[in-house]
Amino acid sequence: MDLSPEAIQKILSRYKFRDVAIEELQKVHQIHPAMKPVAGTYTFSDGTQKDLLKLIGNIPVKYEGRSYNLPILLWLMDSFPFTPPICLLRPTTNMVIREGKHVDARGRIYLPSLHNWDHPKSSVVGLLAEMISQFEEEPPLGTKSTGDNRDPNELLAFVSNLKINEGGVQHHDHLINKVTVIGGGDLGMASVMSILAKGKVDRLVFIDVAESSTKGGSMDLEIFNLPKVEVSKDTSLLLKNRLFSNDRPVASADSSVIVVTANAWSNEQSYVSVVQTNVDMYRGIIPGLVRLSPNAVLLIASQPVDIMTHVAWRQSGLPPSRVIGAGCNLDSERLCHVLDISLNTHKQAWVIGELSDNKVPVLSNILMGASYQHPEIAPRSKATKPLLDRAFEMLKGRGQRSWSVGLSIADISHSILVDQRKTHSVSTLAQGWGGIGAEVFLSLPCVLGVSGSTRLAGVSLGQEEDARLRESVTSLCALLSQLRI
Repeated sequence: MDLSPEAIQKILSRYKFRDVAIEELQKVHQIHPAMKPVAGTYTFSDGTQKDLLKLIGNIPVKYEGRSYNLPILLWLMDSFPFTPPICLLRPTTNMVIREGKHVDARGRIYLPSLHNWDHPKSSVVGLLAEMISQFEEEPPLGTKSTGDNRDPNELLAFVSNLKINEGGVQHHDHLINKVTVIGGGDLGMASVMSILAKGKVDRLVFIDVAESSTKGGSMDLEIFNLPKVEVSKDTSLLLKNRLFSNDRPVASADSSVIVVTANAWSNEQSYVSVVQTNVDMYRGIIPGLVRLSPNAVLLIASQPVDIMTHVAWRQSGLPPSRVIGAGCNLDSERLCHVLDISLNTHKQAWVIGELSDNKVPVLSNILMGASYQHPEIAPRSKATKPLLDRAFEMLKGRGQRSWSVGLSIADISHSILVDQRKTHSVSTLAQGWGGIGAEVFLSLPCVLGVSGSTRLAGVSLGQEEDARLRESVTSLCALLSQLRI
Protein backbone atom coordinates (compact mmCIF):
# COMPACT_ATOMS: atom_id res chain seq x y z
CA MET A 1 0.00 0.00 0.00
CA ASP A 2 1.48 3.30 -1.10
CA LEU A 3 1.44 5.70 1.82
CA SER A 4 4.25 7.86 0.48
CA PRO A 5 2.31 10.71 -1.17
CA GLU A 6 2.82 13.94 0.73
CA ALA A 7 -0.92 14.50 1.30
CA ILE A 8 -1.29 11.06 2.92
CA GLN A 9 1.83 11.48 5.07
CA LYS A 10 0.61 14.87 6.26
CA ILE A 11 -2.71 13.43 7.40
CA LEU A 12 -1.14 10.34 8.97
CA SER A 13 1.12 12.55 11.08
CA ARG A 14 -2.00 13.80 12.87
CA TYR A 15 -3.32 10.35 13.77
CA LYS A 16 -3.14 9.58 17.48
CA PHE A 17 -1.86 6.04 16.86
CA ARG A 18 0.06 6.60 13.62
CA ASP A 19 2.34 3.54 13.74
CA VAL A 20 -0.49 1.19 14.67
CA ALA A 21 -2.68 2.70 11.94
CA ILE A 22 0.04 2.16 9.32
CA GLU A 23 0.49 -1.45 10.45
CA GLU A 24 -3.26 -2.01 10.11
CA LEU A 25 -3.30 -0.47 6.62
CA GLN A 26 -0.46 -2.74 5.50
CA LYS A 27 -2.46 -5.78 6.66
CA VAL A 28 -5.41 -4.58 4.60
CA HIS A 29 -3.17 -4.23 1.52
CA GLN A 30 -1.95 -7.83 1.84
CA ILE A 31 -5.49 -9.23 1.64
CA HIS A 32 -7.28 -6.51 -0.33
CA PRO A 33 -4.77 -4.76 -2.61
CA ALA A 34 -7.65 -3.09 -4.47
CA MET A 35 -8.43 -0.94 -1.43
CA LYS A 36 -6.51 2.32 -1.89
CA PRO A 37 -5.84 5.07 0.69
CA VAL A 38 -6.92 8.55 -0.36
CA ALA A 39 -6.61 11.87 1.43
CA GLY A 40 -9.99 13.50 1.97
CA THR A 41 -11.86 16.09 3.97
CA TYR A 42 -14.53 14.79 6.31
CA THR A 43 -17.46 17.10 7.08
CA PHE A 44 -19.00 16.75 10.53
CA SER A 45 -22.68 17.38 11.19
CA ASP A 46 -21.94 20.80 12.72
CA GLY A 47 -20.19 21.90 9.53
CA THR A 48 -16.64 21.58 10.86
CA GLN A 49 -14.15 19.67 8.75
CA LYS A 50 -11.13 17.48 9.33
CA ASP A 51 -8.55 16.02 6.93
CA LEU A 52 -8.70 12.23 7.20
CA LEU A 53 -7.77 9.11 5.29
CA LYS A 54 -10.35 7.05 3.50
CA LEU A 55 -10.04 3.62 1.89
CA ILE A 56 -11.74 3.39 -1.49
CA GLY A 57 -12.14 0.27 -3.58
CA ASN A 58 -14.20 -2.77 -4.43
CA ILE A 59 -14.77 -6.00 -2.55
CA PRO A 60 -15.52 -9.26 -4.39
CA VAL A 61 -18.99 -10.65 -3.73
CA LYS A 62 -20.48 -13.84 -5.20
CA TYR A 63 -24.22 -14.14 -5.61
CA GLU A 64 -26.16 -16.88 -7.37
CA GLY A 65 -23.01 -18.18 -9.05
CA ARG A 66 -21.85 -14.83 -10.40
CA SER A 67 -19.07 -12.57 -9.11
CA TYR A 68 -19.50 -8.85 -8.54
CA ASN A 69 -17.24 -6.00 -7.44
CA LEU A 70 -19.00 -4.03 -4.73
CA PRO A 71 -17.82 -0.38 -4.46
CA ILE A 72 -17.29 0.80 -0.88
CA LEU A 73 -15.67 3.63 1.07
CA LEU A 74 -14.25 3.51 4.61
CA TRP A 75 -13.52 6.76 6.49
CA LEU A 76 -10.77 6.29 9.10
CA MET A 77 -11.14 8.55 12.12
CA ASP A 78 -7.96 10.03 13.61
CA SER A 79 -8.13 7.54 16.49
CA PHE A 80 -8.10 4.57 14.07
CA PRO A 81 -7.72 1.63 14.58
CA PHE A 82 -9.09 1.98 18.11
CA THR A 83 -12.35 3.34 16.73
CA PRO A 84 -14.24 1.68 13.86
CA PRO A 85 -14.30 3.10 10.35
CA ILE A 86 -17.44 4.68 8.95
CA CYS A 87 -18.48 2.41 6.09
CA LEU A 88 -20.49 3.50 3.07
CA LEU A 89 -21.58 2.09 -0.26
CA ARG A 90 -20.51 3.97 -3.42
CA PRO A 91 -23.34 3.26 -5.86
CA THR A 92 -22.72 4.17 -9.49
CA THR A 93 -25.42 5.85 -11.51
CA ASN A 94 -26.83 2.53 -12.71
CA MET A 95 -27.04 1.03 -9.22
CA VAL A 96 -29.88 0.98 -6.71
CA ILE A 97 -29.32 0.72 -2.96
CA ARG A 98 -31.20 -2.22 -1.49
CA GLU A 99 -32.10 -1.28 2.06
CA GLY A 100 -31.80 -4.17 4.50
CA LYS A 101 -30.65 -5.26 7.93
CA HIS A 102 -27.08 -4.14 7.28
CA VAL A 103 -27.60 -1.15 4.96
CA ASP A 104 -29.86 1.87 5.29
CA ALA A 105 -31.53 3.75 2.47
CA ARG A 106 -28.63 6.21 2.28
CA GLY A 107 -25.88 3.64 1.88
CA ARG A 108 -24.54 3.54 5.45
CA ILE A 109 -23.30 0.05 6.33
CA TYR A 110 -24.10 -1.49 9.73
CA LEU A 111 -22.48 -4.72 10.88
CA PRO A 112 -22.11 -6.43 14.27
CA SER A 113 -18.32 -6.04 14.13
CA LEU A 114 -18.68 -2.26 13.79
CA HIS A 115 -20.95 -2.09 16.83
CA ASN A 116 -18.69 -4.45 18.80
CA TRP A 117 -15.40 -2.93 17.63
CA ASP A 118 -12.56 -3.66 20.04
CA HIS A 119 -9.04 -3.36 18.60
CA PRO A 120 -6.84 -5.44 18.36
CA LYS A 121 -9.53 -8.14 18.33
CA SER A 122 -11.27 -6.12 15.64
CA SER A 123 -9.58 -5.25 12.36
CA VAL A 124 -10.43 -3.90 8.92
CA VAL A 125 -9.48 -7.25 7.39
CA GLY A 126 -12.02 -8.99 9.62
CA LEU A 127 -14.58 -6.28 8.91
CA LEU A 128 -14.25 -6.71 5.16
CA ALA A 129 -14.52 -10.48 5.50
CA GLU A 130 -17.78 -10.06 7.44
CA MET A 131 -18.99 -7.52 4.88
CA ILE A 132 -18.39 -9.97 2.02
CA SER A 133 -20.11 -12.79 3.90
CA GLN A 134 -23.20 -10.74 4.75
CA PHE A 135 -23.51 -9.17 1.31
CA GLU A 136 -23.28 -12.56 -0.39
CA GLU A 137 -26.44 -13.49 1.51
CA GLU A 138 -28.17 -10.14 0.97
CA PRO A 139 -26.66 -8.00 -1.80
CA PRO A 140 -26.90 -4.29 -0.87
CA LEU A 141 -26.81 -3.01 -4.46
CA GLY A 142 -28.74 -3.93 -7.54
CA THR A 143 -28.76 -2.87 -11.17
CA LYS A 144 -31.22 -0.13 -11.92
CA SER A 145 -33.97 -1.47 -14.14
CA THR A 146 -34.58 0.42 -17.37
CA GLY A 147 -37.97 -1.14 -17.84
CA ASP A 148 -39.70 0.30 -14.79
CA ASN A 149 -41.64 3.53 -14.61
CA ARG A 150 -39.04 5.36 -12.59
CA ASP A 151 -37.12 8.29 -13.98
CA PRO A 152 -33.70 6.95 -15.14
CA ASN A 153 -32.09 10.13 -13.77
CA GLU A 154 -33.58 9.61 -10.31
CA LEU A 155 -30.69 7.62 -8.83
CA LEU A 156 -28.13 9.97 -10.39
CA ALA A 157 -29.90 12.92 -8.77
CA PHE A 158 -30.01 11.02 -5.48
CA VAL A 159 -26.29 10.22 -5.53
CA SER A 160 -25.28 13.76 -6.52
CA ASN A 161 -27.32 15.14 -3.63
CA LEU A 162 -25.52 13.07 -0.98
CA LYS A 163 -23.24 14.53 1.64
CA ILE A 164 -20.80 12.64 3.88
CA ASN A 165 -20.90 13.65 7.51
CA GLU A 166 -20.42 12.14 10.93
CA GLY A 167 -23.73 10.33 10.79
CA GLY A 168 -22.98 8.74 7.42
CA VAL A 169 -24.71 9.87 4.25
CA GLN A 170 -27.47 12.44 4.33
CA HIS A 171 -29.40 14.60 1.92
CA HIS A 172 -28.57 18.30 1.80
CA ASP A 173 -32.23 18.95 2.54
CA HIS A 174 -33.00 19.78 6.14
CA LEU A 175 -34.15 16.71 8.02
CA ILE A 176 -36.96 17.23 10.52
CA ASN A 177 -36.15 16.12 14.05
CA LYS A 178 -39.20 14.01 14.68
CA VAL A 179 -39.72 11.84 17.76
CA THR A 180 -42.50 9.33 18.38
CA VAL A 181 -43.38 8.27 21.93
CA ILE A 182 -45.37 5.04 22.34
CA GLY A 183 -47.23 4.53 25.63
CA GLY A 184 -49.53 6.88 27.49
CA GLY A 185 -48.83 6.43 31.20
CA ASP A 186 -46.77 8.52 33.61
CA LEU A 187 -43.48 7.63 31.94
CA GLY A 188 -44.84 8.37 28.47
CA MET A 189 -46.09 11.78 29.61
CA ALA A 190 -42.83 12.52 31.44
CA SER A 191 -40.87 11.59 28.32
CA VAL A 192 -42.98 13.89 26.12
CA MET A 193 -42.60 16.88 28.44
CA SER A 194 -38.87 16.31 28.98
CA ILE A 195 -38.12 15.90 25.26
CA LEU A 196 -40.02 19.10 24.51
CA ALA A 197 -38.11 20.93 27.25
CA LYS A 198 -34.80 20.00 25.60
CA GLY A 199 -35.97 22.04 22.63
CA LYS A 200 -34.30 20.11 19.78
CA VAL A 201 -37.41 18.40 18.43
CA ASP A 202 -39.41 19.80 15.50
CA ARG A 203 -42.36 17.46 15.89
CA LEU A 204 -43.39 14.97 18.56
CA VAL A 205 -45.99 12.27 17.94
CA PHE A 206 -47.65 10.66 20.95
CA ILE A 207 -49.38 7.29 20.56
CA ASP A 208 -51.34 5.33 23.14
CA VAL A 209 -51.27 1.59 22.50
CA ALA A 210 -54.60 -0.07 23.21
CA GLU A 211 -52.99 -3.07 24.93
CA SER A 212 -50.88 -0.89 27.21
CA SER A 213 -51.50 -0.83 30.95
CA THR A 214 -50.22 2.76 30.90
CA LYS A 215 -53.03 4.08 28.67
CA GLY A 216 -54.68 7.36 29.63
CA GLY A 217 -52.34 10.30 29.13
CA SER A 218 -53.33 11.31 25.62
CA MET A 219 -56.56 13.14 26.46
CA ASP A 220 -54.85 15.87 28.47
CA LEU A 221 -52.33 16.47 25.71
CA GLU A 222 -55.22 16.95 23.30
CA ILE A 223 -57.05 19.28 25.68
CA PHE A 224 -54.13 21.64 26.18
CA ASN A 225 -52.90 21.49 22.58
CA LEU A 226 -49.14 21.70 23.18
CA PRO A 227 -47.03 23.16 20.37
CA LYS A 228 -45.18 20.59 18.22
CA VAL A 229 -47.16 17.70 19.77
CA GLU A 230 -49.54 15.53 17.75
CA VAL A 231 -51.67 12.94 19.52
CA SER A 232 -52.01 10.20 16.93
CA LYS A 233 -55.25 8.40 16.14
CA ASP A 234 -53.46 5.94 13.89
CA THR A 235 -52.85 3.22 16.47
CA SER A 236 -54.87 0.57 14.66
CA LEU A 237 -53.16 1.41 11.37
CA LEU A 238 -49.78 1.11 13.03
CA LEU A 239 -50.68 -2.35 14.32
CA LYS A 240 -51.77 -3.32 10.80
CA ASN A 241 -48.42 -2.06 9.42
CA ARG A 242 -50.14 0.39 7.06
CA LEU A 243 -48.32 3.47 5.80
CA PHE A 244 -51.22 5.77 4.93
CA SER A 245 -54.47 6.95 6.48
CA ASN A 246 -56.93 8.78 4.20
CA ASP A 247 -54.13 9.42 1.69
CA ARG A 248 -51.80 10.96 4.30
CA PRO A 249 -48.77 9.34 5.95
CA VAL A 250 -49.34 7.69 9.32
CA ALA A 251 -48.19 10.13 12.01
CA SER A 252 -45.12 8.25 13.22
CA ALA A 253 -43.63 7.83 9.72
CA ASP A 254 -40.06 9.07 9.21
CA SER A 255 -39.26 9.50 12.89
CA SER A 256 -35.62 10.02 13.89
CA VAL A 257 -36.12 8.51 17.36
CA ILE A 258 -38.90 6.19 18.56
CA VAL A 259 -39.32 5.93 22.33
CA VAL A 260 -41.30 2.92 23.58
CA THR A 261 -42.50 3.25 27.19
CA ALA A 262 -45.59 1.01 26.99
CA ASN A 263 -46.02 -1.98 29.28
CA ALA A 264 -48.82 -4.50 28.67
CA TRP A 265 -51.41 -5.32 31.29
CA SER A 266 -51.36 -8.85 32.68
CA ASN A 267 -53.10 -10.63 35.53
CA GLU A 268 -50.71 -13.55 35.32
CA GLN A 269 -48.98 -14.62 38.51
CA SER A 270 -45.62 -15.73 37.14
CA TYR A 271 -42.98 -13.20 36.19
CA VAL A 272 -42.30 -15.00 32.91
CA SER A 273 -45.98 -14.72 31.94
CA VAL A 274 -46.04 -11.00 32.71
CA VAL A 275 -42.94 -10.40 30.58
CA GLN A 276 -44.45 -12.54 27.80
CA THR A 277 -47.42 -10.14 27.56
CA ASN A 278 -44.97 -7.33 26.84
CA VAL A 279 -43.22 -9.49 24.24
CA ASP A 280 -46.56 -10.22 22.56
CA MET A 281 -47.46 -6.52 22.55
CA TYR A 282 -44.09 -5.66 20.98
CA ARG A 283 -44.68 -8.24 18.26
CA GLY A 284 -47.71 -6.20 17.25
CA ILE A 285 -46.06 -2.77 17.15
CA ILE A 286 -42.27 -2.98 16.59
CA PRO A 287 -42.30 -4.26 12.96
CA GLY A 288 -44.85 -1.60 12.01
CA LEU A 289 -42.86 1.18 13.64
CA VAL A 290 -39.70 0.16 11.79
CA ARG A 291 -41.60 -0.17 8.52
CA LEU A 292 -42.79 3.43 8.94
CA SER A 293 -39.40 4.78 10.09
CA PRO A 294 -36.66 2.51 8.72
CA ASN A 295 -33.88 4.95 9.65
CA ALA A 296 -35.01 5.58 13.23
CA VAL A 297 -33.15 4.73 16.43
CA LEU A 298 -35.37 2.69 18.77
CA LEU A 299 -35.10 3.75 22.42
CA ILE A 300 -36.74 1.22 24.74
CA ALA A 301 -37.96 2.01 28.25
CA SER A 302 -40.47 -0.82 28.80
CA GLN A 303 -39.67 -3.23 31.62
CA PRO A 304 -37.58 -5.27 32.09
CA VAL A 305 -35.56 -2.91 29.92
CA ASP A 306 -32.63 -5.22 29.07
CA ILE A 307 -34.98 -8.02 27.99
CA MET A 308 -37.36 -5.74 26.09
CA THR A 309 -34.50 -4.02 24.25
CA HIS A 310 -33.29 -7.46 23.17
CA VAL A 311 -36.83 -8.34 22.06
CA ALA A 312 -37.18 -5.08 20.10
CA TRP A 313 -33.88 -5.75 18.33
CA ARG A 314 -34.90 -9.29 17.37
CA GLN A 315 -38.34 -8.19 16.14
CA SER A 316 -37.18 -5.07 14.31
CA GLY A 317 -34.50 -6.54 12.05
CA LEU A 318 -32.41 -3.41 12.68
CA PRO A 319 -28.67 -3.51 13.39
CA PRO A 320 -27.89 -3.51 17.16
CA SER A 321 -26.40 -0.03 16.88
CA ARG A 322 -29.91 1.34 16.27
CA VAL A 323 -31.79 -0.41 19.08
CA ILE A 324 -30.91 0.75 22.60
CA GLY A 325 -32.55 0.80 26.03
CA ALA A 326 -32.68 3.58 28.61
CA GLY A 327 -30.87 1.15 30.92
CA CYS A 328 -28.48 2.66 33.46
CA ASN A 329 -28.22 6.14 31.94
CA LEU A 330 -30.08 7.75 34.85
CA ASP A 331 -27.86 5.99 37.41
CA SER A 332 -24.78 7.04 35.45
CA GLU A 333 -25.75 10.72 35.36
CA ARG A 334 -26.48 10.65 39.09
CA LEU A 335 -23.14 8.95 39.77
CA CYS A 336 -21.28 11.63 37.79
CA HIS A 337 -23.08 14.32 39.74
CA VAL A 338 -22.10 12.79 43.08
CA LEU A 339 -18.49 12.36 42.01
CA ASP A 340 -18.35 15.93 40.72
CA ILE A 341 -20.24 17.81 43.44
CA SER A 342 -19.85 15.75 46.60
CA LEU A 343 -16.50 14.02 46.10
CA ASN A 344 -14.83 16.69 43.94
CA THR A 345 -13.52 14.08 41.52
CA HIS A 346 -14.59 15.69 38.21
CA LYS A 347 -14.30 12.37 36.33
CA GLN A 348 -16.82 10.92 33.91
CA ALA A 349 -18.28 7.66 35.23
CA TRP A 350 -20.92 5.15 34.19
CA VAL A 351 -23.03 2.46 35.77
CA ILE A 352 -22.96 -0.69 33.64
CA GLY A 353 -24.62 -4.09 33.59
CA GLU A 354 -28.19 -5.20 34.16
CA LEU A 355 -30.71 -2.70 35.53
CA SER A 356 -30.82 -4.58 38.83
CA ASP A 357 -28.80 -4.97 42.02
CA ASN A 358 -26.00 -6.47 39.91
CA LYS A 359 -25.11 -3.19 38.18
CA VAL A 360 -21.58 -1.88 38.79
CA PRO A 361 -19.87 1.53 38.45
CA VAL A 362 -16.81 2.22 36.25
CA LEU A 363 -14.69 5.35 35.88
CA SER A 364 -13.58 7.11 32.70
CA ASN A 365 -10.05 8.19 31.84
CA ILE A 366 -11.14 11.79 31.15
CA LEU A 367 -12.49 14.72 33.10
CA MET A 368 -16.17 15.66 32.86
CA GLY A 369 -16.85 18.10 30.04
CA ALA A 370 -13.62 17.30 28.20
CA SER A 371 -13.88 17.70 24.45
CA TYR A 372 -12.05 14.43 23.68
CA GLN A 373 -14.39 12.54 21.39
CA HIS A 374 -13.35 8.99 22.22
CA PRO A 375 -13.28 8.44 25.99
CA GLU A 376 -12.21 5.12 27.44
CA ILE A 377 -13.01 3.19 30.58
CA ALA A 378 -10.14 3.56 33.02
CA PRO A 379 -8.38 0.36 34.10
CA ARG A 380 -9.22 -0.73 37.62
CA SER A 381 -6.86 0.55 40.32
CA LYS A 382 -6.65 0.40 44.11
CA ALA A 383 -7.94 3.96 44.34
CA THR A 384 -10.85 3.47 41.94
CA LYS A 385 -12.97 0.93 43.81
CA PRO A 386 -13.23 2.74 47.20
CA LEU A 387 -14.11 5.98 45.43
CA LEU A 388 -16.83 4.41 43.31
CA ASP A 389 -18.16 2.35 46.22
CA ARG A 390 -18.52 5.52 48.30
CA ALA A 391 -20.29 7.35 45.47
CA PHE A 392 -22.59 4.39 44.91
CA GLU A 393 -23.46 4.28 48.59
CA MET A 394 -24.47 7.95 48.47
CA LEU A 395 -26.92 7.14 45.68
CA LYS A 396 -28.84 4.53 47.69
CA GLY A 397 -32.43 5.40 48.42
CA ARG A 398 -32.80 7.70 45.44
CA GLY A 399 -35.81 6.36 43.62
CA GLN A 400 -36.40 6.21 39.89
CA ARG A 401 -39.71 7.96 39.47
CA SER A 402 -41.26 8.46 36.06
CA TRP A 403 -40.19 12.09 35.71
CA SER A 404 -36.55 11.15 36.43
CA VAL A 405 -36.56 8.40 33.82
CA GLY A 406 -38.33 10.79 31.44
CA LEU A 407 -35.51 13.30 31.84
CA SER A 408 -33.00 10.53 31.17
CA ILE A 409 -34.88 9.52 28.00
CA ALA A 410 -34.85 13.15 26.84
CA ASP A 411 -31.10 13.30 27.47
CA ILE A 412 -30.50 10.22 25.31
CA SER A 413 -32.86 11.44 22.58
CA HIS A 414 -31.11 14.81 22.48
CA SER A 415 -27.71 13.19 21.92
CA ILE A 416 -29.12 11.26 18.97
CA LEU A 417 -31.06 14.13 17.39
CA VAL A 418 -28.16 16.63 17.43
CA ASP A 419 -25.47 13.99 16.74
CA GLN A 420 -23.79 15.01 19.98
CA ARG A 421 -21.43 11.99 20.20
CA LYS A 422 -21.90 11.96 23.96
CA THR A 423 -21.20 8.74 25.85
CA HIS A 424 -24.20 7.24 27.67
CA SER A 425 -24.62 3.98 29.54
CA VAL A 426 -27.48 2.41 27.58
CA SER A 427 -28.69 -1.13 27.14
CA THR A 428 -26.98 -2.56 24.06
CA LEU A 429 -25.89 -5.89 22.62
CA ALA A 430 -23.12 -6.94 25.00
CA GLN A 431 -21.92 -9.98 23.08
CA GLY A 432 -18.14 -9.75 22.58
CA TRP A 433 -17.63 -7.08 25.26
CA GLY A 434 -15.24 -8.05 28.03
CA GLY A 435 -15.37 -11.71 27.09
CA ILE A 436 -19.20 -11.97 27.14
CA GLY A 437 -20.13 -14.73 24.71
CA ALA A 438 -23.90 -14.81 25.12
CA GLU A 439 -26.36 -12.78 23.03
CA VAL A 440 -27.67 -10.51 25.77
CA PHE A 441 -28.31 -6.81 26.24
CA LEU A 442 -26.67 -4.95 29.12
CA SER A 443 -25.98 -1.29 29.84
CA LEU A 444 -22.53 -0.36 28.55
CA PRO A 445 -20.92 3.01 27.71
CA CYS A 446 -21.88 3.88 24.12
CA VAL A 447 -21.20 6.95 22.00
CA LEU A 448 -24.57 8.14 20.65
CA GLY A 449 -25.30 10.05 17.46
CA VAL A 450 -27.74 10.19 14.56
CA SER A 451 -26.77 6.72 13.36
CA GLY A 452 -27.20 5.12 16.79
CA SER A 453 -24.64 3.73 19.20
CA THR A 454 -20.98 2.67 19.19
CA ARG A 455 -19.72 0.79 22.25
CA LEU A 456 -16.58 1.75 24.10
CA ALA A 457 -13.98 -1.02 24.27
CA GLY A 458 -14.20 -3.53 27.10
CA VAL A 459 -11.82 -3.61 30.06
CA SER A 460 -10.82 -6.06 32.76
CA LEU A 461 -13.12 -5.58 35.74
CA GLY A 462 -12.45 -6.53 39.31
CA GLN A 463 -13.40 -10.02 40.43
CA GLU A 464 -16.53 -8.83 42.28
CA GLU A 465 -17.72 -6.62 39.42
CA ASP A 466 -17.07 -9.30 36.81
CA ALA A 467 -19.02 -11.84 38.87
CA ARG A 468 -22.03 -9.52 38.95
CA LEU A 469 -22.04 -9.13 35.19
CA ARG A 470 -21.69 -12.89 34.70
CA GLU A 471 -24.60 -13.49 37.08
CA SER A 472 -26.73 -11.04 35.07
CA VAL A 473 -25.79 -12.75 31.81
CA THR A 474 -26.87 -16.10 33.24
CA SER A 475 -30.20 -14.81 34.58
CA LEU A 476 -31.04 -12.91 31.38
CA CYS A 477 -30.27 -15.97 29.24
CA ALA A 478 -32.48 -18.10 31.48
CA LEU A 479 -35.41 -15.68 31.13
CA LEU A 480 -34.96 -15.33 27.37
CA SER A 481 -35.04 -19.10 26.95
CA GLN A 482 -38.55 -19.16 28.45
CA LEU A 483 -39.99 -16.44 26.20
CA ARG A 484 -41.64 -16.81 22.79
CA ILE A 485 -40.03 -13.91 20.92
